[in-house]
Amino acid sequence: MARSFVLLLCALLLSSIASAAVVKHTFHVGNHTVKPLCKEQVVVAVNKKLPGPTIYAHEGDTLVVDVFNDSPYNLTIHWHGVFQLLSAWADGPSYITQCPILPGGKYTYKFTITGQEGTLWWHSHFSNLRATVYGALVIRPRNSRPYPFPKPYREVPILLGQWWDANVVDVENEALATGGGPNVSNAYTINGNPGGLYSCARDTFKMKVRPGKTYLLRIINAALDSQFFFKVAGHTFTVVAVDATYTNLYQTDIVVIAPGQTTDVLLTADQSPASYYMAAHPYISAPLVLYDSSTTVGIVQYENASSSEPIMPVLPPITDTPIAHKFYTNITGLTRRRGYTPVPVHVDERMLITFGLGLDLCPPNVNCAGPGNTRLTASMNNISFQFPSKLSLLEAHFSGVDGIFTEDFPDNPPLVYDYTNATAAAAFTATEKATRLKKLAYNAVVEMVLQNTAVVSTENHPIHLHGFNFFVLAQGFGNFNRETDEKNFNLVNPQERNTIAVPVGGWAVVRFKANNPGVWIMHCHMDVHVPRGLVGAFVVENGPTRSSTLPPPPNDLPRC
Repeated sequence: MARSFVLLLCALLLSSIASAAVVKHTFHVGNHTVKPLCKEQVVVAVNKKLPGPTIYAHEGDTLVVDVFNDSPYNLTIHWHGVFQLLSAWADGPSYITQCPILPGGKYTYKFTITGQEGTLWWHSHFSNLRATVYGALVIRPRNSRPYPFPKPYREVPILLGQWWDANVVDVENEALATGGGPNVSNAYTINGNPGGLYSCARDTFKMKVRPGKTYLLRIINAALDSQFFFKVAGHTFTVVAVDATYTNLYQTDIVVIAPGQTTDVLLTADQSPASYYMAAHPYISAPLVLYDSSTTVGIVQYENASSSEPIMPVLPPITDTPIAHKFYTNITGLTRRRGYTPVPVHVDERMLITFGLGLDLCPPNVNCAGPGNTRLTASMNNISFQFPSKLSLLEAHFSGVDGIFTEDFPDNPPLVYDYTNATAAAAFTATEKATRLKKLAYNAVVEMVLQNTAVVSTENHPIHLHGFNFFVLAQGFGNFNRETDEKNFNLVNPQERNTIAVPVGGWAVVRFKANNPGVWIMHCHMDVHVPRGLVGAFVVENGPTRSSTLPPPPNDLPRC
């Protein structure tokens, strides 16, 4: 009996090993001329595609991507949402886990996708290049395991983007030089196409459907700075996953999605044969900020439908926070799934992290856009993160190099006040510019209260954590109050994410287990806020075994 059990175990192990594959891709990243609107524009793109190529893999596969930087700019590629277990060197944020790939240089990203299924994506993690250097990463179950929801007839990636009739690197540099916000974008896109509502738009994405069939839409928000309301006229969605984690089925006629997030939905072609617009326009939570308020569209076209004008959905007002909050808070995690880990009950580290925008005085002889010659800054716990330039944080940590960062990021803000009261917050603007990290023991359970502030204005900030998923225990408006709000924590089936849209003028509580050694950043996924300092980082120590110890860097890791 024992021998039979061992043979069965060996057979299962060999089967699992045999099912894993090495998936290879080559990215040539260089200048590419496109004309989505009225004029031609040179952009940086991968393999002359916008969006870049979709990568398909299975859980357990090893991904090997050779990246050749043929562009005039420094470059890195981040595999957004991939855990990078013991492969932190492949995570990709510039000056955090690697120095950038210089123009003319090359780097091979190699990592194994462990314990993840669903929709993730990849994008540049240097400057504003993410506006055009991005693509989908679809991870399917291994060994032909079924999805925990009805099998779709087809799967369709839907990538929402943002377009400027300008060089996006210049857009960022100009904003940083003046201290204000970036120039407003000219359009939004669906799978690289603005759609027919824009003047001069050349192409509109079309999705042909067969009546009665169900389709899995893998929706990705790749925009630099805009959250979206997304609808298909006359149809409803069933949400089945967010950020590559399965959810309980949630019926809705609208998807709300922040930059960095992914949402998988089922759409059944159950309407009269016709053409229907899929449409997206922004959810604007900070009305005082200038935004592109336009609408991008694609077309859902039924087989044998007439050639009539597509039916347009009614989208919510762009400032409809109640609709956004309803969507974000109604999603729960699917606990009856392979590999599910319950919410950790014991907490080792509790942190209250206040974050938002502030104002700094500009240097002498520099004219800035803010009041009193000030410029926008951003911070977490009053620390405006400063990126190193001589060495990446992971290299400094691994090699024990002093002087690059300190391990003293505070667990609480320096001052307690009415964080979301604009009057109370107005006097609290000064920030410390530093590279201060939070050190975590291996396997420590961390609970973070992410608290929005109103120093300049409140806004719905999408906060993304590299290297981990976290449980979203609760979220709400105003100031977090542990005495009253902790009673409402969902410890049974919370949604799991890598990017949380923290409510405008509010808070969110997340919890994760630090079981991945390395250096991992947490930052706002509105790119306009990153160079201003809305960034934090964790140093996670090695565990006690070889299998919990970060290996040395690959030989071709780029140098500063």
